Amino acid sequence: MTFSARLKAFALLASLGFCALTGAAQAEVTVSHSNDPNPVLGMELNALLDQERDGLETAGTDAIQRLLQSFKPKSSIPAVDYSKAFLDSRPVATGDTEWQCLSEALYFEARGESVKGQFAVAEVILNRVSSPAFPNTVCGVVHQGTGKKYQCQFTYTCDGYSDVIREKAAYEQVGKVARLMLDGAPRALTQGATHYHTRAVSPRWARSFAKTAQIGVHMFYRMPRA
Repeated sequence: MTFSARLKAFALLASLGFCALTGAAQAEVTVSHSNDPNPVLGMELNALLDQERDGLETAGTDAIQRLLQSFKPKSSIPAVDYSKAFLDSRPVATGDTEWQCLSEALYFEARGESVKGQFAVAEVILNRVSSPAFPNTVCGVVHQGTGKKYQCQFTYTCDGYSDVIREKAAYEQVGKVARLMLDGAPRALTQGATHYHTRAVSPRWARSFAKTAQIGVHMFYRMPRA
């Protein structure tokens, strides 16, 4: 916490505490900006606590506790429910280039899948980002091999079709999935999968990879560890 922020916090604590006192005198405090403020702040906080022990009312104590609780970090990620109703309840998502890359990949690779299937594909992409065997960014993973015949990792990046987003509602939905996953939602569906394919194909690599899940039309696999 910066010095300015600490002063503001102390001032608010002090005002809450002193307002709760009955008939107590309020002493003026001067903090020199040229000196270390920690000892002064510590002395005044100790004084405030002494006054509390001498007769601070319950209302004042409760207010101080609520203020202290507000400084604790809170997670912004809710428990994920793999349902359309859950996604509909979430605000419209936005983000940086990494979010755009993940949203587009989910749109072109999994917009026809269930919500759970979309989260599963997002897991694969982020599992690759976490693996030293792949690029360490979402955009790097999604576009690995793009433009090289038979070498692209995600078909939509080299299938010859124009990558135009025409279904706004579908893109909005996968954008929410991308936002949740990038913000730290758990990867709980594919057991660390780094690959997937549809049931319509049977790639050679699938014979030596551990199958971890089947969700919708996609089969998920984990790459063998070296």
